[in-house]
Amino acid sequence: MTRPSQARSPAWLCAVLAATAIVAVAVPALVVTHPPAISQPHTRVAVHRRVVPAAELPPVEPVTFIDLTPEDAKAFNASVLFSDLPNPAARPFRFAGGSEDRARATDCLAAGVLYEAGDDTEGERAVAQVVLNRLRHPAFPKTVCGVIFEGQERSTGCQFSFACDHALTRWTPTADAWRRAREIATMALAGTVYRPVGYATHYHTDWVVPYWQASLDKVVAVHSHLFFRWTGWWGTPPAFNRQVSSSEPVIAQLAPISDAHKMGGALAEADAALLDASAALGLVAADGVAGETAPFTASAGDGDSFFVTLPWGVQPELYPTIAAKACGERKACRFSAWSDAAKTPAAAPLTADQVAAMAFSYLRDRDAGVERTLWNCTKYPRPDRHQCMKQQVLLTAVPVATATPVPTATPVAELGGVRRKGDAAAPDTAGAKRPSSAFPSAASSARHLPLAGQP
Repeated sequence: MTRPSQARSPAWLCAVLAATAIVAVAVPALVVTHPPAISQPHTRVAVHRRVVPAAELPPVEPVTFIDLTPEDAKAFNASVLFSDLPNPAARPFRFAGGSEDRARATDCLAAGVLYEAGDDTEGERAVAQVVLNRLRHPAFPKTVCGVIFEGQERSTGCQFSFACDHALTRWTPTADAWRRAREIATMALAGTVYRPVGYATHYHTDWVVPYWQASLDKVVAVHSHLFFRWTGWWGTPPAFNRQVSSSEPVIAQLAPISDAHKMGGALAEADAALLDASAALGLVAADGVAGETAPFTASAGDGDSFFVTLPWGVQPELYPTIAAKACGERKACRFSAWSDAAKTPAAAPLTADQVAAMAFSYLRDRDAGVERTLWNCTKYPRPDRHQCMKQQVLLTAVPVATATPVPTATPVAELGGVRRKGDAAAPDTAGAKRPSSAFPSAASSARHLPLAGQP
């Protein structure tokens, strides 16, 4: 018998098997010699969350960051949920200090919002609210400047980074940016509230993760900034009950952009200018010693009214201080000031243009218990409308003929913005009438005192 021949595999199957064998060997070898780029998972951040009890003041940690790339930080921040607890708006805050302290507080807050948030109105308002929240919280300093520049003595770890990273020497804001920042600071110190951040006391950009973040609740995002408040009782409105101080410190590093923080800066210039003017006018010191001038205690018998040109660059908040120094110890004094030397009158009466151009007025009558400071709010807006001059219109009286003309005293133009009762004229021993001695209006009684920087 013959044996049947063995069946042979088709050619195509052999080719498939050969190709499979080659791929099975080549692909692993290729992977080993040329490994593909495998994206690393985001770094996991282990955080310890602790709620500080009401009996313990929460610590204010220095601003140090977890070592993460910006991408990892953004991914982590996105994973942190916003708090679902109520986020009430903060109570309005109104600064109660004097004019010099207010000027320092305003410029500290303006620097804080501008250097932290840039020239961005919403961001600046949010930062201003955080500063005021800290001001009222017992864990932070009790002055505006103290809050902003907390930790400035350290090279690292400031609460606001610009205060210790030399930003103030590396970048100077434009005049418009500084003006806008000061306007926001002024409104915040006058009671304006930025509601979205509530009682937040901390914030950071979304590309970093500070260590303190774990102990706080995330409440809102404003652009690229995330805002946080303390957990538990310390993040609730009753915790923000600290009595603040209105005695603002001078911050030397603000001197290049703030007259209010120059050691004796603007006021020293004003003092020197008034001293020169007093000497030129021959005013003697209160003790009557000839040849010794005293710019703010001049005791000339008719020197109770001043027409002054304000020096350029002096902040409006400092005008009352300059006026008080000029008036010295006088029981009655009228201080009227203009920012434009061309509009400053040499004597009364005033023209309508001079009245409208007046920048500031100060009125003192201690016998009547009157002391008022008023600004021209068309030039210098004030948070309180009662600090604004009334816009007065000078009218020319039309004489009316009568059968028996009655002699009248020569009318004297009122100084714009001075709100007072009319002074009653009293007869002197000779029977003539004269203005009240408390506020002489004769041309000889007005002192034209140009201050620093003016001709």
